[in-house]
Amino acid sequence: MIAVRSFVFVLLFYLWSAAVAILCTPLLLGPGDWILRMFELWSRGIIVLLRVCCGVRVEVRGTEHIPQGAALVAPKHQCMFDVFAQFAWLPRTCFVMKKELTWIPWFGWYARKVHTIVVDRDGHAAALKKLVREAKERFAERRQVVIFPEGTRGEPGVAGDYKPGIAALYRELDVPVCPVATNSGVHWPRHGFLRKSGTIVFEYLEPIPPGLKRAEFMRLLEERIETASARLLPL
Repeated sequence: MIAVRSFVFVLLFYLWSAAVAILCTPLLLGPGDWILRMFELWSRGIIVLLRVCCGVRVEVRGTEHIPQGAALVAPKHQCMFDVFAQFAWLPRTCFVMKKELTWIPWFGWYARKVHTIVVDRDGHAAALKKLVREAKERFAERRQVVIFPEGTRGEPGVAGDYKPGIAALYRELDVPVCPVATNSGVHWPRHGFLRKSGTIVFEYLEPIPPGLKRAEFMRLLEERIETASARLLPL
C-alpha cells in the first residue's frame, strides 16, 4: 500500500508542479514578489498532497524564531522537501543554490526572477565573494537568505560536512543565524520514491548571535542543528 500511495503522490506532485509552473508563466512579466507568492502556493499544495496521499503531516515548531525581515537561515538538509517547505512560512525567501539547478526549465527562470543566489561550487574564493556580495544585496531587500550548511542532502541521524559558505556569510554580514532542525528524511528519503507516513517536523531554533569566532560559530551551529534533529528521530 505504501508503494501505491507514494506512486500516486509522486505522479500528482509532478502534475501539480508542471501546472503551477506553466500556468504562472505570465507572472515572469511582473514583480518578483508575485513569484514568491506562487512558490508559497506551490509549497502549500505539496504539503496537502503529502497529507492526503501519504499520511504525512508537516509541523512547524519554534515559530517565535521564524524571521520576518532580513535574516540568515541555516536548515538541516535531508531531502528535496527541505527546499519546498521553506516557501510556505518564510515571507520573502532567497535560496543559495548550485548553478546546475538554474538549467531546469521554468524553475530556473523563476529562480532568477526572484534573485536567487546562484553558486558555482568549483568557483572557490570567487564563488564565496559572489555569495557574500549578493547576500548583502538580498538583505537590503529584507529577504530571508536560506543556505544549507551541509551543502547537500544527508541521511537522518548523520551529521554532514558543514561547508565554509555559512561561516563567510556569518562573518561578513554580522547578523544572527537561525538554525533549523528537521526529521524530513525519515518520511521523504533522499533516494527512492517511498513516502513514509508520520509527521515531518521543521523546528526553528534560537538564533546564534553575531560576533563569535569562526570555529566557535561552526561548532555551535552544528551542535544545535544535529542535537535538535536527533531528538526528532523515531526511538
